[in-house]
Amino acid sequence: MDASLADIAAAKAKMRARLRFRRDRYAASLSDVVLAVAFRSPPAPLRSLLTEARCVGGYAALAGEAPVDGLLAAAAASGVLTALPWFAARDDAMQFAVWNAGDALATGPWRVPQPESTDADIVPSLLLCPLLGFDRRGGRLGQGGGHYDRYLAVHGDILRVGIAWSVQEVDDVPCAPHDLMLDAVLTEQEWIMTGERL
Repeated sequence: MDASLADIAAAKAKMRARLRFRRDRYAASLSDVVLAVAFRSPPAPLRSLLTEARCVGGYAALAGEAPVDGLLAAAAASGVLTALPWFAARDDAMQFAVWNAGDALATGPWRVPQPESTDADIVPSLLLCPLLGFDRRGGRLGQGGGHYDRYLAVHGDILRVGIAWSVQEVDDVPCAPHDLMLDAVLTEQEWIMTGERL
């Protein structure tokens, strides 16, 4: 790893710790009412994307993460397939398996909830991405495993929408050449267009 990539990796690690703490603290401070309505009613541009997609990929939100179940429900209500990340084993690449609200979830190799199905060969046309931090250029700071970057490197035509709490915004996410940018970000407060693909 050359010096510039090492510097980027170090800056990301430092930013992750700070943003994880900020996100978790903010999410814990929200009332049950706010949590119940956050991300339930997508703005018009995102609603169009959700209802026109062939398949929408989401995620099973962990503690502190912005929830996407309401967004997936909006897609499913229009007859659009919904899917969640799926891993066969820790060393395997991330895939997506069809999942519908109410379907059982199993604990995956990364101790993250995933569909029980082993039929994981669907490629979403729209991906709702979890993240720790984002900027208005479309930079995304993930958990550090690189699963989304590797998946999107293979499936680069997928539209990418980051889902986050407003407190996860930063001025500038350190980006390496392999990092792919988001097309938009949805927070509980606003819809942010970051790219030119939408």
